Amino acid sequence: MNCARTYTQAVLDGYGQTLLQSDFDNTVNELQIANDTIADRDTQLEGLKDVDAPGLQEKITNLQQENAQSKLDHAKQLKDERLSTALKLTLTGKVHDVDLVLGLIDKEQIELDEKGNITKGLDEQRKTLQESKSFLFVPEKEEKKLEIKGWIPAGGDNGTGGELDAGSAFAKQFNEKGAVGSDAPNPWE
Repeated sequence: MNCARTYTQAVLDGYGQTLLQSDFDNTVNELQIANDTIADRDTQLEGLKDVDAPGLQEKITNLQQENAQSKLDHAKQLKDERLSTALKLTLTGKVHDVDLVLGLIDKEQIELDEKGNITKGLDEQRKTLQESKSFLFVPEKEEKKLEIKGWIPAGGDNGTGGELDAGSAFAKQFNEKGAVGSDAPNPWE
């Protein structure tokens, strides 16, 4: 019951916030694993009803060991799920086939922080894979310098060593005639 209240409070606290699909999938997977563990323990408790009194202590000891192992397995599954999700999010858009690259990465060398971000281990492996299997990776786009061709303002350098084309020369001539202090009349008035 406490779990239901905690879950309900978490839903109410997060009302109105955006939830990433990957976070939702992780939560659903965690819930499924927890439900499977609970069902397994319920089955174990039902089995205890049929145990005789002398074998009860032995059965309890065995169940405690199984539950401890189950807890370790659950923690490992949860860690693997978080690691897979973090890797998929990191590699999406950088590789052609995320699942294929995930199979080539040694997950034991990768570490996550408490927020689920990859802290170390991936960059070295990715560089090694890029060198040996570059076809798996999306080529990085080189940023090209934006080169605008077209009109060059009067007096600007158009690559001709300061020489002006006919239009620029015409504009320069009329701009000089209309300059303040010039004796010539302004043709633009």
